[in-house]
Formats: sequence, structure tokens, C-alpha cells
Amino acid sequence: MSPHSDVETLKLLHRSDLAFNFVTFLDMPATTEINPQLVKQLREKTNAGFMDCKRALAESGGDLGKAEAILRTKGMTSAGKKASRATKEGIVASYIHLQGKVGVLVEVDCETDFVARNENFRDFVKDITLHIAAAHPLYVNREQVSSKVVEAERAIYEAQVKDKPANVVSKIVEGKLDKFYSTVCLLEQAFIKNPDQTIKELLNAKIAELGENIVIRRFTRYLVGEPIPAEP
Repeated sequence: MSPHSDVETLKLLHRSDLAFNFVTFLDMPATTEINPQLVKQLREKTNAGFMDCKRALAESGGDLGKAEAILRTKGMTSAGKKASRATKEGIVASYIHLQGKVGVLVEVDCETDFVARNENFRDFVKDITLHIAAAHPLYVNREQVSSKVVEAERAIYEAQVKDKPANVVSKIVEGKLDKFYSTVCLLEQAFIKNPDQTIKELLNAKIAELGENIVIRRFTRYLVGEPIPAEP
């Protein structure tokens, strides 16, 4: 190919890029002026990226509550798409609290060693260990709660509302069970650093941010002097 034809090719590519950029520009919504302070607040609440927060605020017309809902929805969608992807990498992290009185071990898995070594991912795992030490969950999720435990709780709640009208008993009992799960299941607990966000929502936001499936696989929490559960 001659130098002349190379130049012509570059010109054609340049024209194509200009045309593409012009069409893209036409498709973009009008720019909304976003208060940087709102972006900062939204980032602190959701742990989402700067541009994601800015776009959510633009989409919501500057409404912080709606923008947070947009980010959570998108985060959950991203997490759902990635949930079936294998997590063969990750780290085991520890946390010791109260001068050695409380200790936590947790395994958090991801897809690649690259993310496992990422400081952002490791900060997330550190937050999870700190949360477990403070909030004392018993299970990762409600699927790990045995049917025996659930039925025992259900029996207690049914006894508590036995004098209520029959048509509301079931609803009250299910509500109490949801409350029970939010107390003992890690993913359903309110994050100690941000009580408006559950651990599940924090996890979904991190999945969306890092672009990989992340799984809190298991954990153990020790407290000096606590009774040791009987072997099953």
C-alpha cells in the first residue's frame, strides 16, 4: 500500500469517528449541573464510583434518595448477571478486637487474582470482618438457617400472636421471621458503618464497582469465654 493510500485511509477513519461522535452527541441527554457535595454524599452512602453517582444524580434530577435507589437497582442487576460466574480466587482475612477478646476469620471469594490483590477489594473484606466482630451474625444468608431453627422461631411467634385475628397472624409471623433473619444473617444485617445499607447492598455495589462476582463464603467469630456449641 502506498503512503498516499495510507493517508486516505486515515482520513476516512477520521471522518467515520467524527460522524460517530456527532451521532453519539445527539443521543446524549442535556447536561445537568450536579452539586459536587451531592456526589460526595451519594458516594459515601453507596460506595459507588464518582461517575456512576454523577449519572444517577443527573437521572434523578438531583434527588439524593432517588439517585441512591437507581444505584442500588443497577448494582443488584449487575450482581445478578455475575452471580453464576465461578469464584476460584479470593482471600481469607482476620480481625482481632477488644485487646484479643473477639476474633474473626472470613473467606471472601472473587473471580481473579487481580481483584483479590486489589486494595479496594481488600478494604471491603476488612469492613466485613469488622462488621462481623461488632454485629455477631450467625449465618451468611437465610438459606444457611436450618429448618429446625426456623420452625422453632415460627412457633414462638405464632404463640405471641395467638389472640390476633386469623387473617393477620400469618403476615405478622412472616414479618417477625424477616426481622429474625435481619438479626442473624450477615447479608441482611444493616452495615455498621452505614445503617441505611445492608451488607447485601454493600456487596452488590462492590460487585458493580469491581466488575466481578464476589461471594462471602464463610466466616467464624470467636469470643473469649463463650459457650462452645454442642456437636450435632
